[in-house]
Amino acid sequence: METLEITGGRVLEPDMTVVEADVVVDRGRGRIAAVGEATGDADETLDAEGGLVVPGFVNAHCHVAMTLLRGYADDKPLEAWLQEDIWPLEAALEPDDVRAGARLGLLEMIRNGVTAFADMYFHVPEIVGAIEEAGLRARVGHGVVTTGKDDAAARADFEEGLAVARELDGAADGRVRTALMPHSLTTVSTELLAEFVPRARDAGVPLHYHANETDDEVAPIIEAHGVRPLAYADNHGLLEPSDFIAHGVFLDDGEIDLLADRGVGVAHCPASNMKLASGVAPVQRLLDAGVTVGLGTDGAASNNDLDVLDEIRDAAMVGKLAADDAAAVPAEAAVRAATAGGADLLGVDAGRIEAGALADLAVVDLEAPHLTPAHDLVSHLAYAARGSDVRHTVVDGEVLMRDREVRTLPAGPVRREAERHAAAAVERASDG
Repeated sequence: METLEITGGRVLEPDMTVVEADVVVDRGRGRIAAVGEATGDADETLDAEGGLVVPGFVNAHCHVAMTLLRGYADDKPLEAWLQEDIWPLEAALEPDDVRAGARLGLLEMIRNGVTAFADMYFHVPEIVGAIEEAGLRARVGHGVVTTGKDDAAARADFEEGLAVARELDGAADGRVRTALMPHSLTTVSTELLAEFVPRARDAGVPLHYHANETDDEVAPIIEAHGVRPLAYADNHGLLEPSDFIAHGVFLDDGEIDLLADRGVGVAHCPASNMKLASGVAPVQRLLDAGVTVGLGTDGAASNNDLDVLDEIRDAAMVGKLAADDAAAVPAEAAVRAATAGGADLLGVDAGRIEAGALADLAVVDLEAPHLTPAHDLVSHLAYAARGSDVRHTVVDGEVLMRDREVRTLPAGPVRREAERHAAAAVERASDG
């Protein structure tokens, strides 16, 4: 058995306790072989002394190639931001641009200890190519939008979404899984949902989509269909246990109960929701109802980074404000959302450090002033740690970053390529 051993540190266990232990990985299977004492004869060893071995962080909702739009348009509400700035620039993006933006985003996530992510965008084969190169794990889909399109174009967009889900599932040696990803309940037609969702179900393809992100996404559904958005989604077969939604800011108690009953989780994106003044998702109410919650960064144009450790802190902080309770969304719940919760949403057998789980791991360096003293390391993960504190990142038993050096992507060329493509895309959009 070819092995990787992570030695000399402490380990975050599934029950959120911390123990001194080594982690032994079976590289052939890409899974954790044991948590305990290292054998000393591993093929490769990672030093975790002075660090905490944690499950790799999961970015449960993002648009990774939007790194090219980072800082391009800020300080606007969602609808104006999308229609005046983001959609016009995205219309100018070409496949090579998306590949360059994806590589930049994957580099950033590896450096922040992210091992898996969910991504909704276009030119998805380019994103999958970047994933294969970088070594991360993902669930991807083509973002389907039918609003403003004639029937032929709208139908073609759905056909592309379904084709992507069918053809790219299992890519990158199985690290890529797929989903049908209608953009939102207000940007896709009822008629085409009625046609394509059953086709996705027949193919065993799950769904992921934006829902209840703003009040402007709730009122039109009620006006047009006489029910709230998730009841509308349920009526059209969009709430199955393999599905998950993004945002869920404006959920009422009935919708929360519906999510719990259907086994559908929520990717909470606190930073993006705050920046766009969309609101604060009722995370504690979701947790109390038994709904699985993961954390997402959303795109780098509305965040403006892909650091899930930032999202842990934001989720815990705004969760307390939303509940008007300092005990709401405690550190353990926020950390679990960023690890096991996100893994459950993506359908990934990871998010926990125990024998048999996928070897998707990160080592957080604790030897920094802002992580001293070590009264409570789970508290540190939630309230003090930063992506830059991650020392090593491992996916499927392969070391993607060792001692802050990413092995799979060349940082300098990736950054320069992204700069070049971003500038070219902005120029094309301006000319257009």
